Amino acid sequence: MRRLFPVTDQTVPTASGGRAGDPDDREWSLAELATAYAYPEPSAGGQRVPWLRANMVSTLDGAAQHDGKSQPISNATDMRIFGTLRALADVVVVGAETVRQEGYRPARARAEFAAARTAAGQAPAPAIAVVTASLDLDFSLPLFASPLVPTLVLTGAAAAAERVAEAEKAGARVVIAGDGMGVDPGRAVRALAELGHTRLLTEGGPRLLGQLVAAGVLDELCVTVSPMLTAGDAQRIAGGPSVPVPQRFALVSLLEEEGFLYGRYQRT
Repeated sequence: MRRLFPVTDQTVPTASGGRAGDPDDREWSLAELATAYAYPEPSAGGQRVPWLRANMVSTLDGAAQHDGKSQPISNATDMRIFGTLRALADVVVVGAETVRQEGYRPARARAEFAAARTAAGQAPAPAIAVVTASLDLDFSLPLFASPLVPTLVLTGAAAAAERVAEAEKAGARVVIAGDGMGVDPGRAVRALAELGHTRLLTEGGPRLLGQLVAAGVLDELCVTVSPMLTAGDAQRIAGGPSVPVPQRFALVSLLEEEGFLYGRYQRT
């Protein structure tokens, strides 16, 4: 993997056409990836404000999935970054449809990140927070029945009481983050922060990411551009109604390996 941006002495071409200290043939360590994707430091007073980042993958022609899953357009390095971003997060926010389609399982503790998570005051693994209006979920799945950290269910105040009770019976913690059936994105971020989860990561799906974008609560987008073309009618990484004015994000870093681009953008 090599860094294309920001430009450093390792990214500037040399007179011979190569690159000074070119790390193309070297696999980055997990520690290096963790540094490259570190969350913002707390404020001067030590206060850590919520920071919501998204991690998505897209083909050259804008498809976020192939045959309903993201795995066919991903690669091994994308999955290493995926795992690193999870290891840095307090909580992973995901939509119910993605849970069903991708067969979500609980996040696992990883020995490589254990010391760093302990030092940061984090649980051994991030919690999974499922956003759902209907609570139409199989609560017998390992995500709910046997997580290392209890799974959260984000829903609205008007959610069916019997489904809420079933979720709680399974061991999930139900968090009300909306006045009606659905979830208000801004309220969800605040509710998670009140639980001590300020390093937030969402892995979509596209409908949830679209809602977060429309609500103006997304701080950062980590996107892998896969050098593939799929055509078809697959969803983009963010769906739903368009925003009145396009939101501008700034490029923070850009990595490359075997044609895959790993970009990190933050809200300006």
